[in-house]
Amino acid sequence: MAYSATMPTGQYFSHVTAAQLLGMPLPRYATRDARLHVGVVAPDRAPQGARIVGHTVSNRPEVWLVGGLTVQNPVSTWCELAPLVGLDDLIALGDHLLGVFDPPFAPEDLHQAVSERIGHRGIRRLRAALDEVRPRVESRQETRLRLLLVRAGLPEPETNVYLPLQFQRRRVRGDLVYRRYRTLVEYDGRQHRTDDAQFARDVDRLDAVMAEDWRVIRVLKETPDAEIIARVDQALRYRGWRRGIRPN
Repeated sequence: MAYSATMPTGQYFSHVTAAQLLGMPLPRYATRDARLHVGVVAPDRAPQGARIVGHTVSNRPEVWLVGGLTVQNPVSTWCELAPLVGLDDLIALGDHLLGVFDPPFAPEDLHQAVSERIGHRGIRRLRAALDEVRPRVESRQETRLRLLLVRAGLPEPETNVYLPLQFQRRRVRGDLVYRRYRTLVEYDGRQHRTDDAQFARDVDRLDAVMAEDWRVIRVLKETPDAEIIARVDQALRYRGWRRGIRPN
């Protein structure tokens, strides 16, 4: 990154640029603008240039060194992205921080950051996203699948937890788990179908789950939303769930 070679002390990469450097899962539309986002603290003036988007802030955020580059920390970056991405993409980014980042952040980290942004652009979207962010989510597709089910009026599943199986030697973890209704919803990404070893492990794992009388619903990227909702609804009803009735 050529700009970093002459970047003045006190400047740091922010917003979309920071997210890219931190490996956060941005939607494609957010990366179409190839300009670099660079932040400074007032009274310093934001940098200008054809390939630069400058930002001035009143308080310097915590910064990280990533590959020798000075980058805004992930939680502050998530907050700064609120005006730039849609709600569901913001939720997926928050899920990433709690589930994929190593080590993962805690929900309290996000709550604290949002509480400090009163009056900032995107605060309503941040608050809405904060209500929907969950720990242990491992992909954007898992986020999308969970939101699809909940918004269809189905119960909210637990995310990436170990199943209470009695007769298996190994612990088995599922993507979206309805423990009360012994129903598991699994998202099968492309790597599950192209990696023979991974495919074999998945078959063995899900066979073990079904052997203990769990319903397993496998979802592909190509599976229509209406079909997903119908299959999960049917499985939950078979196990005793009814709309409008809360479990004790």
